[in-house]
Amino acid sequence: MSSISTHVLDTSRGRPADGVPVRLELETAGGSWKEIGKGSTDADGRANNLLAPGFALRSGVYRLVFDTATYFAAQKIEGFYREVSIVFTIRDPTHHYHVPLLLSPFGYSTYRGS
Repeated sequence: MSSISTHVLDTSRGRPADGVPVRLELETAGGSWKEIGKGSTDADGRANNLLAPGFALRSGVYRLVFDTATYFAAQKIEGFYREVSIVFTIRDPTHHYHVPLLLSPFGYSTYRGS
């Protein structure tokens, strides 16, 4: 398991969101974003192995980008949000960071999990 994970729950269906493409990015010193990993949620709505092999987690600003348009299209649902972006700061890279997403076609919420 990487030191950053996520879990997507489709609150409109009351179940995990399977097949949501997720991209993990790190903010560079110049303010742009560099992709450091990617994956898709599994049948339980989890993406546990997002970091690229060999990447050592460090302090910095990270962004999880969820391709919700792809997920909603597969469910034959017209969603309002095509993408959800969650930007967060890691101060202690020795900790595990779990960033869940509660998703519906017309809203979303997130929090720092454990």
